[in-house]
Amino acid sequence: MKLLLSMGAMMAITYLIRFLPFALLKRPVNNRFIRAFLYYIPYSVLTAMTFPAIFYSTGHTAASLAGCLVAGILALWERSLIVVAICAVAAAFLVIIIF
Repeated sequence: MKLLLSMGAMMAITYLIRFLPFALLKRPVNNRFIRAFLYYIPYSVLTAMTFPAIFYSTGHTAASLAGCLVAGILALWERSLIVVAICAVAAAFLVIIIF
């Protein structure tokens, strides 16, 4: 019973978070600052959720840092996502083997 109540509460809260902006904002947002703010929210939330996990995923800070640096450099060079992911994992793996 507790599980069903918890799931119902989570469902209601998730629905409200997604429904309230549509219910409250009837007109289009014309303010440039608010539009820019709303545009970058998904990227900032994804970064805030992912970035800390990078440094705790391997158990070795040096390996995590190496993977993060390789991924950042390859992303700046506009490589594909699969290349970035494979090279970052390989860099972290090599650092773990070396140390």
